[in-house]
Amino acid sequence: MRRSSRRRRTVSAYREGDRTVVLIPARMSEAEEQRWVSVMLDKLAAQESKRVLGDTELAERAERLSAQYFDGRARPSSVRWVTNQNTRWGSCTPSEGSIRLSHRLQGMPEYVVDYVLLHELAHLLVPGHGRGFWRLLEAYPRTERARGYLEGVVAADRLPHLPGARGE
Repeated sequence: MRRSSRRRRTVSAYREGDRTVVLIPARMSEAEEQRWVSVMLDKLAAQESKRVLGDTELAERAERLSAQYFDGRARPSSVRWVTNQNTRWGSCTPSEGSIRLSHRLQGMPEYVVDYVLLHELAHLLVPGHGRGFWRLLEAYPRTERARGYLEGVVAADRLPHLPGARGE
């Protein structure tokens, strides 16, 4: 939260690494501040969900994540979106160095896509889901949050469809 005496009416927000910065006029009350923080977080989430990375950007993102969390040791030969994965979020073929992410991740928060990418990158270094594999993922600070998000999506898909619940 940053208050500004020069700011009169406008409120804005942006991402700064893992943090969200909300800029508000200095004269706003605590109640107005809380309301605007909520509004701006929702707006940022909506903007991010509309942004879809292409395969090239996805590969570049994988390279950056590998450098940041695995010292650049995970080097995929290809990273791409696929539409034939409806029960998995991603898959990796270590012998080929290929990573595929389900198109269902498109529109999810960036930290969730990053987690799935890191999960698959980790498989290039450690096959299977043993202790060493999970130790690699501990470096990513949003692992538990992303896993919880994905578990929530899966649980929501299992809920019975109620007529009228989705604007029908």
